[in-house]
Amino acid sequence: MSRKKNRLTGTAALEEAFNAINHEPLLDRLGIELNPDLLCLALTHRSFGNENGNLPNNERLEFLGDAVLGVSVAHQLYLQYPTSPESVISKMRASIVSRYGLADIARSINLGDYILLGRGERMTEGKDKDSILADTTEALFGAIYLEHGFDAAKNVILALCKDKIDHATAQGLHQDWKTTLQERVSELKYELPEYTATHEGPEHDLTFTAQVWVNGEVMGTGVGHNKKLAEQEAARVAYERLA
Repeated sequence: MSRKKNRLTGTAALEEAFNAINHEPLLDRLGIELNPDLLCLALTHRSFGNENGNLPNNERLEFLGDAVLGVSVAHQLYLQYPTSPESVISKMRASIVSRYGLADIARSINLGDYILLGRGERMTEGKDKDSILADTTEALFGAIYLEHGFDAAKNVILALCKDKIDHATAQGLHQDWKTTLQERVSELKYELPEYTATHEGPEHDLTFTAQVWVNGEVMGTGVGHNKKLAEQEAARVAYERLA
């Protein structure tokens, strides 16, 4: 009688999951080397740690990376926009380091393919969730800072954020348009927005189309490679119509 293979847990499960992935493409995109143990920690989401005996996860590195990110972007904006007042460059920074801005950067380096997630998060496409992508990006910045110091971490951050910094505005592309729209709708005393979404294409390359309805009328349509991005775009279009 055959027996099912015992599932690995603890550090054995972590080593197996980490070693099953070729991390060279990620390191090439970052333009820097990282100690494997530190890289592994930066990529370990709490869901994986919790499912495998409460292993250490990347939240402490995320905390550190958030601080390094903030000062790196703030310094560059200060230098690059010498005539902009504090109120403007503060909003620029908030847009660039927001969850949406960081998730966008994470997708540009295919970071989701490298994150170690628990079974529940894997089943719900956690590798493409804005919050997980953003947090892991910050954890990577924290890991780079720990191993190579501030200047190296800043250089990686500024390289990844260059386009966003060069095109920064006070009204950021990556603000939460769904919240902004809801606030505008409340001001107008309209019914709260409702969203519908459809998708098409192969499973590995889906395209989502979202519509937002206000008072029974379609006020905006958006397209994106996941439902959240499509809804954000639809909300932006609707907000501009109601502004």
